Amino acid sequence: MDFLAGGGELGAMMHALDWSDSPLGPPLQWSQALKTTVRMLLPAQAQIVLFWGRDFVALYNDAYAPGIGANHPRALGRPAIENWGELWDDLEPLLAGVRNTRKTFAAKDRPFYVERHGYGETSYWDVSYSAVPDDDGSVGGVLCIVSETTERVLGETQLRASEARYRELNATLEQRVAERTAERHLLATIVETTDGQIEALDLGYRWLAINASSADAYERIYGKRPNVGDSLHEFLADRPEHLAAATAIWERALEGEAFTSIEELGDPRFDRRVYEMKFEALRAADGTRIGAFLTGVDATDRLEEQARLARAEEALRQAQKMEAMGQLTGGVAHDFNNLLTPIVGLLDLFQRKGIGGERERRLIAGAAQAAERAKTLVQRLLAFARRQPLQAIPVNIGRLVADMGELISSTTGPQIQVNVDTPEGLPEAMADPNQIEMAILNLSVNARDAMPDGGKLHISAKARTIEHAHGSELVPGTYVCISVADTGIGMDEETLAHAVEPFFSTKGIGQGTGLGLSMVHGLASQLGGALTIKSTVGAGTTVELWLPVSHAAAGATDTAPQARLRPLPAGTALLVDDEPLVRMSTAEMLSELGYRVVETGSAEDALQRVKDGLRPNLLVTDHLMPGMNGTDLGLALRNQYPELQVLIVSGYANNEGITPDLSRLTKPFRSDELAASLANLTKAAR
Repeated sequence: MDFLAGGGELGAMMHALDWSDSPLGPPLQWSQALKTTVRMLLPAQAQIVLFWGRDFVALYNDAYAPGIGANHPRALGRPAIENWGELWDDLEPLLAGVRNTRKTFAAKDRPFYVERHGYGETSYWDVSYSAVPDDDGSVGGVLCIVSETTERVLGETQLRASEARYRELNATLEQRVAERTAERHLLATIVETTDGQIEALDLGYRWLAINASSADAYERIYGKRPNVGDSLHEFLADRPEHLAAATAIWERALEGEAFTSIEELGDPRFDRRVYEMKFEALRAADGTRIGAFLTGVDATDRLEEQARLARAEEALRQAQKMEAMGQLTGGVAHDFNNLLTPIVGLLDLFQRKGIGGERERRLIAGAAQAAERAKTLVQRLLAFARRQPLQAIPVNIGRLVADMGELISSTTGPQIQVNVDTPEGLPEAMADPNQIEMAILNLSVNARDAMPDGGKLHISAKARTIEHAHGSELVPGTYVCISVADTGIGMDEETLAHAVEPFFSTKGIGQGTGLGLSMVHGLASQLGGALTIKSTVGAGTTVELWLPVSHAAAGATDTAPQARLRPLPAGTALLVDDEPLVRMSTAEMLSELGYRVVETGSAEDALQRVKDGLRPNLLVTDHLMPGMNGTDLGLALRNQYPELQVLIVSGYANNEGITPDLSRLTKPFRSDELAASLANLTKAAR
């Protein structure tokens, strides 16, 4: 259950929880959408609860748990009605509305009656409820990003009550302030009773009154406290910039303007805070202006919480978008591989048989080359979708990068000065060396294109340790970081935000697929690492590929044996695929390899053929098919006939659902690739 890793106390609690009596069942059986959403919400700093399924089963993170008091942890994995019963008549229509309409419900300072500390109370929350799609496109649950505002709401209510009390006294206070300075002490005593920040200045910028809360605020941000009678000019004389800002805003109020302002104030050597301040003119009984006063609150924490909530919502939207694009891309690549399989197979057949004259053979060779380019394009799509087949082994990244220096120099051209820096003693990374080489080459080509007039390309590899939260959401640990830095044109913020999206490209038409960065991003994520990009317009771009350090000893990589076109098999091959064109081309290849081929379009039909007496020596089956999949078919027949050789063919290019002890071949493939796979089967059976 890797999706629970790094999820804090709640992640560990979910991992240890007995889910047998929960409507969700064991986490391993959860849908991919539910796993992805739980993986996103667990490490989040915002308060998040997910209500999943028709029963609205509750799943939440560490930040949310304190908000439900004694209801935690019994609420985890249980229907919401069991622990939110006192407000169910209020909460259930909101959740059902989001689920039925798919429309987000958001509200500020929304009141909810809760019983969480052994007694009932009215609490206030900023809430955002969003529908989360399940794997089949239906609404699987409702994601609630919340922030409790009870303390602020009650504080503002108290402040408004204090302001009301102040206004009731204001008519007499203004007259007293104008008539006798002795009355200023009375004003200070009155405003001292409120927790809000209240202060008044006369027309000469001297304090007529200031309460303890306001004086405390000045001490916090400037290290000293003003007193009644002090001059604002003298108080901030040692800080000219701060004095200019303060007098500019007070000048508006002293001229009679009533307004509200939100400002960040304070000396960075002490503290910087954001204050929400309401300014009004202070008048005598005859209407003459004698000064101005403000009532204010420290809004720093509230604004930071709102910003955190906005970032969490944006992160969720981005995660949902990328997940949806990944699913779509993987599905398209699967269908495209099925289309390419007969094309690649038949073109390979034509080339091997030397069909046609010289012109026809050139055309066939050109078509075969185009098919290979299409195959590479699909591999990049699968890389973005994190569904490419990887052979992850311990890799000496320093040696790999150093060995690529000459290739990169020849690729970038003489106008680009290439510098490769790989220190000795780098730990080995767990990676697929072929895919890493392709990723570095892709990044180098991007860097070259970003320097049309020449420049410098610096490629390095370093060991880096992540101890705390990282911008790429890497879990703490040791990584090998490959850096590709150029001095090119750079990217603005908008371009950078879309850089890893598939098919996004700033190059001209026909000059790029827009899959380079998305491929590297998908590769890094699939290996348990990350891709980070830093760029400044006119100053260049630095792309970092983070790979987890290997804790296994590096082993020698076996060289794949050269496939013989005919590995001399004997007997009958049962070929199962629901795509007729794929069956046709694969059957032709198997026939050339010496097999008698029996074709079927489904696993069920194949089982019936065996039941009727067919005894194949080899099973070649597609994995994803309507009804029973190829893996289950292979296991079922192998249980009956242990000597049966089984080869799983997949156009989806991932191992999910395929038993590790079954050999597999990725679509599209040529005859020699099929022969190599069958040769390995024969070798393993000896």
